[in-house]
Amino acid sequence: MTRRILLFYKYVTIDNVQEVCDWMLATCTGLNLKGRIILATEGINGTLAGSVEATTLFINIMEAHPLFKKIDFKDSEEDGVHDYFPRLRVVVKKEIVRMDVDPQQVTAKDAGKHLTPEQAHKLLATKPEDLVVLDGRNYYEARVGHFEGAVKPEIQYFRQFPEYIDQNLEQFKDKQVFMYCTGGIRCERASAYLKLKGVAKEVYQLKGGIHRYIEKYPQGFFRGKNYVFDDRIEVKVNNDVVGTCDLCQVPYDTYTNCLNASCNKHFIGCPACRKQYAETCSAVCQQLVADGKVPVRPPLRIAKREFCVVE
Repeated sequence: MTRRILLFYKYVTIDNVQEVCDWMLATCTGLNLKGRIILATEGINGTLAGSVEATTLFINIMEAHPLFKKIDFKDSEEDGVHDYFPRLRVVVKKEIVRMDVDPQQVTAKDAGKHLTPEQAHKLLATKPEDLVVLDGRNYYEARVGHFEGAVKPEIQYFRQFPEYIDQNLEQFKDKQVFMYCTGGIRCERASAYLKLKGVAKEVYQLKGGIHRYIEKYPQGFFRGKNYVFDDRIEVKVNNDVVGTCDLCQVPYDTYTNCLNASCNKHFIGCPACRKQYAETCSAVCQQLVADGKVPVRPPLRIAKREFCVVE
């Protein structure tokens, strides 16, 4: 059976978040969809997987809902071998993507100008002297794939992005800033944050994110892999390898997690190093695992469903 993955978000005011959460959980459970949905008063952010029939029904249900019309659903097929979404999780949070900035103070309504993939491609091709290409993701995402010439902030969490902007305002002064992220959701408020600083000449964001751009231009200005937040980890876009092994520095771009569960470091390890260090990130962790002094991570997640919870 062919299965499909949906990626979607919408910034929209939700007054009765808990009711919507309960409805969303029941809807997805009834359609046997798995994945994660985050709800907040500012909107919805979701990634779901299921049969083509079930995901099509879900899209139709959402289109009929007064709050969720005209969502840009991005989709891709599962490989038919792996179960990348072993459970369903629907939660309520303060922000649909955590930036640690009051959603009432910095909203998507203040976002930078949206550029379609075609418009973005043209802008990147002309290479204006005052253009700054800014990656709106975390450093480990940019390590395996990014737009050519992009500024890649050394941040581990998106909530560190506002501080990065505050500390680097000078590099955006009187510049055209073109921002991008995976699907567009982070850039909505991140571009708004930069705009409110009043230093850039213009702030743009990539409409639909990397996902939409690589659909149109797989051999375009984005090179490498697109990092995703599910068990696929990375999605290959083209044959460029922009990452390096953390252990031997040879070109490589596939992440794994250290077998030492107390470490669990997310690292890039080439096949030779993963074999040499027995799926651990270092000689230290390798010895700890060999001596039985630490727990080891399970090879697969345990599939389970959860009730709607407030976080």
